[in-house]
Amino acid sequence: MKEIKTIEFKDDILYLIDQRKLPIAYEIFQCKDYRDVDFAIKDMVVRGAPAIGATAAYGVVLAAKEFLNEERETFFLKMDQALNILNKSRPTAVNLMWAIRRMRRLIEENKALPVEEIYQRLREEADRIYEEDIETNKAMAKYGNEVIPEGATILTHCNTGALATAGYGTALGVIREAHYSGKNIFVYADETRPRLQGGRLTAWELVQEGIPAKLIADNVAATLIRDGKIDVILVGADRIASNGDTANKIGTFMLSVIAKAYKVPFYIVAPTSTIDFDIESGEEIEIEERDATEVTHIEGVRIAPEGIEVYNPAFDVTPWENITGIITEKGIIKPPYKENIMKLKED
Repeated sequence: MKEIKTIEFKDDILYLIDQRKLPIAYEIFQCKDYRDVDFAIKDMVVRGAPAIGATAAYGVVLAAKEFLNEERETFFLKMDQALNILNKSRPTAVNLMWAIRRMRRLIEENKALPVEEIYQRLREEADRIYEEDIETNKAMAKYGNEVIPEGATILTHCNTGALATAGYGTALGVIREAHYSGKNIFVYADETRPRLQGGRLTAWELVQEGIPAKLIADNVAATLIRDGKIDVILVGADRIASNGDTANKIGTFMLSVIAKAYKVPFYIVAPTSTIDFDIESGEEIEIEERDATEVTHIEGVRIAPEGIEVYNPAFDVTPWENITGIITEKGIIKPPYKENIMKLKED
């Protein structure tokens, strides 16, 4: 198995695979301060909810390093400002807020310590978030593999692999596990307009690992499902409400409707850190709307006429009733979702 190192923190620099450039070029983007991290998240140098969370945590470490020589009061003031900036870098992926909240709590709990010690503890916490994500993904992969039949044909949407996480992946992690356990699977990967994360990133990961697959345009998926050529659908999540409603890359809701109509199992694969226990339903999830040029241009080349207006939401919400199960590192959550999700909070 080829290791894909999406995130690496070394010598006070955060190194990220620049996912804007794949698969044409493999380039590393360097974040030397928290402002670089803010840019990297906003501009989608790094994307995928778990990867954004881990990246943001290292952004906090870089901020602490920058402000080490400030007066104590100034250190805490500037850290608060940096955390607020990072927390707002993207609005939908809850792992971002979860990681920032975790780092903020550590600062508060250790406020009496020398700032050098606080910096060290923040570094250790960011490393823990990174390492926990990899272990979480591997646990999800094992649980998820239980629902994959021998010889299954799997449909996936967007990118949910090592590139979207600290390593291994969520939905693509399950696919990896099924492949390496010898289940003789086959994958159809949606291209995922408008940023083509499926065509650029998932296809790249599948090729790197030698997993049998075909890339399809998004509007081919319905025909494959109707014709009985898909055994199971696996997608990731950017935020899961306490009732099971799930925000994921735009186009996920449409797939879930077709899957339900043709009785194809539809699974969400996400860590429990993606669950927002504070919201009741998907109606409360803020949906990021991105720049019109993502739709009107491909690689800087205009494909739509000047003057056309664009609606470009980055995510949509799949209602809980369209979801067969939610695969987490603690097992597979089944309906009734509200009751079973809240049990995880108690854990």
